[in-house]
Amino acid sequence: MKSKIVYEDKNILVVYKPSGLATQTARVGQPDVVSELQNYCSRNPAALDNRGGGRVLDRRYARPYIGVVHRLDQPVEGLLVFAKDKTSAARLSAQLGGGSLNKRYYAVVFGIPQTESGELVDYLIKDTKTQSARVVTEQAAKGKMPEGEIPKKAVLRYQVLKEIREPYPLTLMDIHIETGRFHQIRAQLAHAGLPILGDSRYAGPGVCDVGRELEVMNVALCAYGLTFSHPVTGENMEFTIAPEGKIFAQMA
Repeated sequence: MKSKIVYEDKNILVVYKPSGLATQTARVGQPDVVSELQNYCSRNPAALDNRGGGRVLDRRYARPYIGVVHRLDQPVEGLLVFAKDKTSAARLSAQLGGGSLNKRYYAVVFGIPQTESGELVDYLIKDTKTQSARVVTEQAAKGKMPEGEIPKKAVLRYQVLKEIREPYPLTLMDIHIETGRFHQIRAQLAHAGLPILGDSRYAGPGVCDVGRELEVMNVALCAYGLTFSHPVTGENMEFTIAPEGKIFAQMA
């Protein structure tokens, strides 16, 4: 497995997803976290017995239930929680929608923000053709948009942890998002003039050149913290990790 299991019980799995691995994909032959966990649970009888999707009649063809609660972009590393049964999946999804399932991120951006902490509020549109997000003005968002374009409000808060100015202006940020929009952190920071290192989709060619020089192979964004209530016991669950990307160690 490329992913790593951080915590497991009969209802949930908390997993570290490395950068470059998809959370879930429909592409044949492409590895993803869900497939890895299904294969892992298939080899674990205790996990199979608690799939939440009915009795397994033939284990040769069984695909254990893995409920996807939230996702991380493929080039992003960090923590994810998955459910082993449908009831736990529904309860965790309700927490996510209600704002009690919280995620925190580290990001290394090119540039120095004007304030040590702040809030970014934007309206984002997902472009299904390019699989990217773009920011529109509040006025445009409240006006008549082309068919299929639905602006969604995105709120991001950041705290500067460290700045360096030589040989390049870089900032390590601690980030919390109040809304879970498609590519939200990447699109909002780029729009604010603080693109994430290694983000070829949203950063300009010059920033991409700096990323390659600093050996940043993927987007320098890590979901390092995850808190939620256990879907069955109600216990407060809190997990943190140290990012594996080299650029985070360089900014420590």
